[in-house]
Amino acid sequence: MQQGIHLLGSDFFEQKTLKVARNLLGKQLSFNGMKAIITEVEAYIGEEDPACHAAKGKTKRNLIMFGPAGYSYVYMIYGMYHCLNFVTEKEGFPAAVLIRSVVIKGVQSSLLNGPGKLCRYLGITRQHNAMDIISTFFVADLGQKVSCIKTPRIGIKVGTDKLWRFVISSPEN
Repeated sequence: MQQGIHLLGSDFFEQKTLKVARNLLGKQLSFNGMKAIITEVEAYIGEEDPACHAAKGKTKRNLIMFGPAGYSYVYMIYGMYHCLNFVTEKEGFPAAVLIRSVVIKGVQSSLLNGPGKLCRYLGITRQHNAMDIISTFFVADLGQKVSCIKTPRIGIKVGTDKLWRFVISSPEN
């Protein structure tokens, strides 16, 4: 492992979802031998959040959200796109952070600027659901500080009043 790189463990993901979401920006996601910097995320928090998959209670699809923090939650939308989330907070409380966009050096940003596109590019599918991120997805803190903007979440019809989308505005050196 390179000096200055710190792999994030379950303790990082056990924190409040908004804190995890904000702090994932600028972190390095490694999967299938590829390394990507996380540039955009959205938070989904509990059964009271109408846009959260847990809003209607526990189902087969969202069961992993009720489990321990630090696991992947991968689901399919529109019958063709997979979306990668990381489960957060304490076991029994359904919350997760959706990874909306990443950058990979040398890869055109239009291939990675949406949750479905980045999953397609990285090869993330439903078979990667409920995986401990320590053993499958590696998220590392490279020590990079970034500033961000908060906006309403996009692609949803309810819960749009919450400023739970975080996007890197510029790196801080």
